[in-house]
Amino acid sequence: MSNPLPDGSRLTFGTATASYQIEGGPLADGRLPSIWDIFTGVPGKIDDDSDGSVACASYPDPGPDIDLVAGLGVGLYRFSVAWPRVVPEGGTEVNKLGLDYYERLVDGLLERDVTPMATLYHWDLPQTLEDRGGWLVRETAERFADYSLAVHDRLGDRVRLWATLNEPWCSAYLGYASGRHAPGRQVGAQAHRATHHLLLGHGLAAARLREAGADGVGIVLNLTPVIAESEAAAEATDGVDALRNRVWLGPLVDGAYDAGTLRVAPVLADPDLVRPGDLDLVRGSADWLGVNYYTPSRVTDATAAPDPADPAADADLTAFPGLTGFRFAPRHPRTDMDWEVDPDSFTRLLVDTYDRTGLPLVVTENGAAYADATVLPDGTVDDADRIDYLAAHLAAIDSARDAGADVRAWLVWTLMDNFEWSHGYLKKFGLVSVDRADLTRAPKRSYHWLAEVVRRRGR
Repeated sequence: MSNPLPDGSRLTFGTATASYQIEGGPLADGRLPSIWDIFTGVPGKIDDDSDGSVACASYPDPGPDIDLVAGLGVGLYRFSVAWPRVVPEGGTEVNKLGLDYYERLVDGLLERDVTPMATLYHWDLPQTLEDRGGWLVRETAERFADYSLAVHDRLGDRVRLWATLNEPWCSAYLGYASGRHAPGRQVGAQAHRATHHLLLGHGLAAARLREAGADGVGIVLNLTPVIAESEAAAEATDGVDALRNRVWLGPLVDGAYDAGTLRVAPVLADPDLVRPGDLDLVRGSADWLGVNYYTPSRVTDATAAPDPADPAADADLTAFPGLTGFRFAPRHPRTDMDWEVDPDSFTRLLVDTYDRTGLPLVVTENGAAYADATVLPDGTVDDADRIDYLAAHLAAIDSARDAGADVRAWLVWTLMDNFEWSHGYLKKFGLVSVDRADLTRAPKRSYHWLAEVVRRRGR
């Protein structure tokens, strides 16, 4: 089969969503709870005490979402498959009704001339597997490969672009170190075990998918430039870079964890964890690399006095086991997430990542949360700040391409306002607003802006 990626002669446009953030229906048609269904039930874990039981109610009818994607005129739509909807108990028994939904979605996209890109894991691990150890144990990686093949068996004749994992950094370190994300565990340096098992799961799944005929398998990483803001922070900055970027790229490119990574995560040298052949399976396992970018990480020593009025002043490194005495120091301007807006860092990241990997790159997520407080007389959200963010980051991609980076596509995060993980419904990234009372979708001005960009530049 030919390479299913866009050829890169021009930038391809798209948008993206994730299953738990939009679908709802947590027990519909045989689905069983994920770790997020359980986590959101714990008081105090979600900022607005909400959950994803309704979300955008995209299940069981994907039609309204498909209409919105098609209305943008984009060429790609990245969605994720809910593991507990397809293999509810995490074993081998496949739920046909769950796969029926994704078949409706894929067929609807293809009918509208939109290429589907399927992400197999966007954080919604079946709770049954978490009860057996989750990503801290090797079995989960093996079960992930089984599940991936089950999805491909149904959809592989129509879906040719596959991402195994989305942002495994979040799964490992926010899920098992800081506890800010599901499953909400705080096991310290043992979180590095989840890192290795996630990489192993990717490698096993990629091998199984290729055996089944797939030729467009990638992985999605939330890579970030890591910048030392003080001389004292240089060593900590190397450690953050190791755990944010190199712990993933080293195995994918070289089949190894580098010395700096092993310094901050010595458990990754444990032969009982990293078994012979594991990293050989990961090396060269990606046909393309997905890059999610929102902001750089600036590291300073904790003795530098923060501004107490700054809501980001207490940002620390609790998701990086073993790194203490330092904190993050984002500059202004910032989005509603308190994330620094820095498109120049985006250009450098894309160029450096392409130089490091040699892989075709897809910007699988890029976008911004803003308050969306300005409304036009006709009721349209006038999100000029989001448009400015997107325009600047599109220009950053163009600059990276001009500098030689093989960036094939830009997928804006996200199609519509949704359940934004530990923030609940308080943070809005969408091109489309969703009324929480009746779930009515309404395109924002940024939606129309993107549609015009696509019309002008080609999809």
